[in-house]
Amino acid sequence: MQQPELYIGLMSGTSLDGIDAALVDLGQTQPRLLAKYYLPFDDTLKSDLLALHLPDHNELHHAQLTGNRLARLYAVAVNTLLDNATTSNAKIEAIGCHGQTIRHCPEQGYTLQIGNAALLAELTGITVVSDFRSRDIAAGGQGAPLVPALHDYALRHPGIHRVIVNIGGISNLTNLSPDTATSGFDCGPGNLLMDAWCMRHLGKPYDDNGTWAVSGQALPALLEQMLDESFFALPPPKSTGRDLFNMAWLQDKLQGNERVEDVQATLLELTCRTIAQAIQKHCAGSTEIYLCGGGARNQALCNCLIGLLPGSSVQTTDALGVDSDYLEAIAFAWLAQQTLRGKPANLPQVTGAKHPCVLGAIYRN
Repeated sequence: MQQPELYIGLMSGTSLDGIDAALVDLGQTQPRLLAKYYLPFDDTLKSDLLALHLPDHNELHHAQLTGNRLARLYAVAVNTLLDNATTSNAKIEAIGCHGQTIRHCPEQGYTLQIGNAALLAELTGITVVSDFRSRDIAAGGQGAPLVPALHDYALRHPGIHRVIVNIGGISNLTNLSPDTATSGFDCGPGNLLMDAWCMRHLGKPYDDNGTWAVSGQALPALLEQMLDESFFALPPPKSTGRDLFNMAWLQDKLQGNERVEDVQATLLELTCRTIAQAIQKHCAGSTEIYLCGGGARNQALCNCLIGLLPGSSVQTTDALGVDSDYLEAIAFAWLAQQTLRGKPANLPQVTGAKHPCVLGAIYRN
């Protein structure tokens, strides 16, 4: 048996719900999740992060201060994870930290994830790898999605056409077709619009199991107006985020007299329809669909996808032995390992980069 090779992956995504921390053994043939820990964001931090998505007075100063707060929270997550697993930081090769995206503008040549990796390295005593997206963008890519590279490594089957669908704030898919190069792209909004609408009208961070959405009826005219967004018609590779899909985008589509539960039902339908259409158009012949991310825990969303994809089985990645809540965190642990080994970890056919790249910036300890 090979020696353990321990890494920690940290993921805080577009949903702005909190930090997923995963302790992963990458010394085996397949990544092995040894321990996990979730640290939620408080409402003040969520509000501050949301504000940083838009230009404002002294935003650079606020971004740096918020990045420091994130680094301290990342350190709490790491140290708690290690304490729970009774593992010393000296045994960890590196932390792969995605950071918190506050701007994603690949068409203008940049993306920005805050989280002060240098401070995180100082607070944990562990080497940190961060800023995974910038090198891909410098090579002409979208810088996203990056997780399909792990899907290709760990979840591909030699004889079965699988699609992995990650439903976080934004939804994205990975097309794992036998004998064909892996492809993938962002489909559109995942949970972020549903979560924002739920918070505004119910004061809750998310619609548990989609029960509120099920109480309403999807509005066909509103749905068609949403689906008319030009992003959905773009060919892959493509990526998106809160820079496009936000509450201002939603408000612009509303007449103002809709029942709030009907809007929620329409937003759920939008998420499912854009995922299903992407699979039907770009993953023809797929027979197994595996869901991960927070949306995989929304039963109404899963039921909707099952109805829209009658020719395929739809399950979570738990069925493959991979924790669907922590797959992205596992991916950033693996990406950190690739960086330290000097191995390219982007997939140009996914991101659109001109060539494979070694990703990430390293803060050594």
